[in-house]
Amino acid sequence: MMPFRTLIGVAAALGLSACSTAIPGTDLITAPAELMPITTTGVTLEQIPEPVHKLDVAVYEFADLTGATEPNDEFGTNSRAVTQGGAHLLVDVLSRAGGGNWFNVIERTGLNNLLQERQIIEATAENFNRPNTLPPLRFAGVVIEGAIVGYDSSEKTGGAGARYLGTGLFGEYRQDVVTIALRAVSVSNGRVLTSVTTTKTVYSVVVQGGLFRFVAVDELLEAEWGYSRNEPEIFAVREALELAVLSMIVEGAKAGEWSFSNNTAGAEVIDNYNRGAEMVRLGNTDDQYDTSNAI
Repeated sequence: MMPFRTLIGVAAALGLSACSTAIPGTDLITAPAELMPITTTGVTLEQIPEPVHKLDVAVYEFADLTGATEPNDEFGTNSRAVTQGGAHLLVDVLSRAGGGNWFNVIERTGLNNLLQERQIIEATAENFNRPNTLPPLRFAGVVIEGAIVGYDSSEKTGGAGARYLGTGLFGEYRQDVVTIALRAVSVSNGRVLTSVTTTKTVYSVVVQGGLFRFVAVDELLEAEWGYSRNEPEIFAVREALELAVLSMIVEGAKAGEWSFSNNTAGAEVIDNYNRGAEMVRLGNTDDQYDTSNAI
């Protein structure tokens, strides 16, 4: 039988040989780019019935007001716990609501760039004695405002493990909570038409295992392995935004600020939303009564 040390040496040699024959310039763990996966709440938002009239809305900013940095138990970090591009995510979510039939999103986050480009076009037309064909900018009747107002790290933690005859397995998890506030404000009089607050839990899981055993009188085998999975916070922020926009639409329809083109379908959405909100208030988060399943 081949000695244990010899086996280790052969394995190491094979590993080095495999590395040396890999295709130059390639990374074995590189994945191709892809579109952001759609969430369950996002599907519900895209399928919500159309309004009587599309709303002209604008988003100027959607700031991170949490002040939270990336959780790390080993060293300090200045990386932010949540995305700083909330306004861009919100614009995308609004553009997809009801299959794109709910909102005309007016560009405001990049307004300076837009105005500068229009000035270039106007100046060029003037210099070459050409008529200025630019129409006036479209106005927004509603401004969508809000922020990421909370990020609670390690809101809940836990773990379990066991070891038997030198072989063991250990797992632990952590829950963080991100909170978003969103409101629709009338441009004509500054009145807040509707205001909602949503939360989303962010999960992190670590699983580790180990082996510690004598394979011979003077030979010890020790091995460790592990796996971790962190839910991207940007997905959590997006899903919380999707639920906030869905809730804003339904709450505004309930208050009579806008209405669905199909009264029957709209009444069903409002009824399902009310039942879901009531079950959440009572502490029952069963999926069939989740407020995100408003359809």
